Amino acid sequence: MTNRTICYCFNHTIEDLEKDVAEHGRSTIMEQIITDSKAGNCNCQTKNPKGR
Repeated sequence: MTNRTICYCFNHTIEDLEKDVAEHGRSTIMEQIITDSKAGNCNCQTKNPKGR
């Protein structure tokens, strides 16, 4: 499997997420993405090739 990007705004990959869960027992990366997205600190419409 390739190391696919899952968050273009914050440049996180599947590998990053797997390491995060292994280290913390949960995804602190996803928590950070959700918090930053709610605060309006993402730009998925332009950074993500799928526009979302």
